[in-house]
Amino acid sequence: MTSAENLDRFRRQGRIVIVGASLAGMRAAETLRDEGFTGSLTLIGDESREPYDRPPLTKQVLTGWVPAHDTVLPRRREIDATWMLGVPASGLDLAGKRVLLADGRDVPYDRLLIATGVRARPWANEAEAALEGVFVVRTNEDSAGLQERLAAGPKRVLVIGAGFAGSEVASVCCELDIPVTVAEAAEAPLTGALGDMIGSVAARLQRAHGVDLRCGVKVTRLDGDEQGRVRRAYLSDGGTVDADVVVVALGGIRNTEWLLDSGIAAGVWGVACDTGCRAFDINGLVTDDIFVAGDVARCPHPVYEYRFLSLEHWANAVEQAHVAAHNMVSPPTHRWPHLAIPMFWSSQFGVNIKSVGVPILADQIAVTQGTVDDMRFVAAYGYRGRVTAAVSFDNAKWLDHYKYMIETAAPFPPEPFPDQAADMAPIPAHFPDPVIITHGATVLVTGHEPSERRVAAVSPYGGRP
Repeated sequence: MTSAENLDRFRRQGRIVIVGASLAGMRAAETLRDEGFTGSLTLIGDESREPYDRPPLTKQVLTGWVPAHDTVLPRRREIDATWMLGVPASGLDLAGKRVLLADGRDVPYDRLLIATGVRARPWANEAEAALEGVFVVRTNEDSAGLQERLAAGPKRVLVIGAGFAGSEVASVCCELDIPVTVAEAAEAPLTGALGDMIGSVAARLQRAHGVDLRCGVKVTRLDGDEQGRVRRAYLSDGGTVDADVVVVALGGIRNTEWLLDSGIAAGVWGVACDTGCRAFDINGLVTDDIFVAGDVARCPHPVYEYRFLSLEHWANAVEQAHVAAHNMVSPPTHRWPHLAIPMFWSSQFGVNIKSVGVPILADQIAVTQGTVDDMRFVAAYGYRGRVTAAVSFDNAKWLDHYKYMIETAAPFPPEPFPDQAADMAPIPAHFPDPVIITHGATVLVTGHEPSERRVAAVSPYGGRP
């Protein structure tokens, strides 16, 4: 069989099943058809709605600018697929190549894409979580319900957790002139993702907008009235907060339980895969017919010393779905690695925050452009003399250049820029739970298009070996 015939066989034949009918699953389905796959395509999703966009749920939907039902993901093309919505996958039969469904049915496959994403972490006490007025924000229904309560004008909202989602909810409350208290176990907002220095900036931003920010404390208990409506929260420092709406923003749980005992390497950090998005089995052996994409994927990144990364980013889900779908219908010699540098953005308190790279894999940070006092700056992160990430506050125009520096293992701190900060002296990055890595940069990324992006070795002392 010729190379062209082999490629055509991969593209056209068989049955592909995608478990997870959200952003990654949808974009993967479209890419499969773009790549010429003409076989059977099935999408399985636990929600009854067709795929919708999640970033607006903590922003435009809560303010009432966009109705929750108007967040449907635009389709780039028709995908000619069988949709099985409102029924979750309950298991995977590797030997029989079947996806088991909660309603007792099963769906056979030749190739499978796992894109089951994450769900909101609920309040741990089930009785307290069931109180009227206690919300999480992950689904369309979550956001619609919270928006209705905010529009009714609650006396005070308590947000538990000051990560990106919690901070965005607090920002919406300020925009709607609703008194809001934020309780955060760390010493400042956003420190888990961006470190202490940026956390102190975020804390100042929140307080300047009237947020009652309580850091270094945990919520220990929620109380309700006789009608089962939440009324008060008790804090670990002995304080209390009276609130009639509580938003639990404690991160997500990756949807991997359905893979328990399946033989796939799945756990709390996601489904492990290689850079080609092929899933590992429980023995650490790569599979040839099972792929992973999106928030549930745990993928090694060569730029970050092959550390397995689990990323809950919109852009990562799209790019990884594209690579996974291409590789599903391509022979080994035509497959691509997923080498995209992570990017993330957030809008809160009138400021656009955008990051590139993986800030937590850093030991130093330096403000390289603008000034913190003006709340318009760029800060670069470094590890052992290499740029690993950057974050901007209302100054994102240079981030593509920082992305290039990350890909090319540029030295840290970087060379002077236009709009250079007055003080570029690096300081310790300080993360609440520091991630320890043991080596300097080992590779740089070459090429621009997915078909040509590869890595080349680089000396930890600078330049290629």
